[in-house]
Amino acid sequence: QVQLVESGGGLVQAGGSLRLSCAASVSMFSLYDMGWYRQSPGKQRELVALISSSDSPWYGDPAKGRFTIARDNAKKMVYLQMNRVEPEDTAVYLCYARREREYWGQGTQVIVSA
Repeated sequence: QVQLVESGGGLVQAGGSLRLSCAASVSMFSLYDMGWYRQSPGKQRELVALISSSDSPWYGDPAKGRFTIARDNAKKMVYLQMNRVEPEDTAVYLCYARREREYWGQGTQVIVSA
């Protein structure tokens, strides 16, 4: 069973920074692709960033140049550093894990004020 617990969300002003964390309760963490999705009211769930088991990152267009994803296999953690945030980044951010099956956490709310 995979459990993902996010933290680090909150209220931030536009132009500011925020760091999201995800703690994974799973064996063989290093074999999982990990990532972050976000969900806004009225919008489809969107893949923000992904980091493969081989530590290769991928970013969706909204994240390119502003967000950085990283993982710590020893701590079973994945992070999303969000810089120069915009009101459009307001969403619930969900941690994601994939290995044969997909898993999502409950999410952490990020609110960016103008």
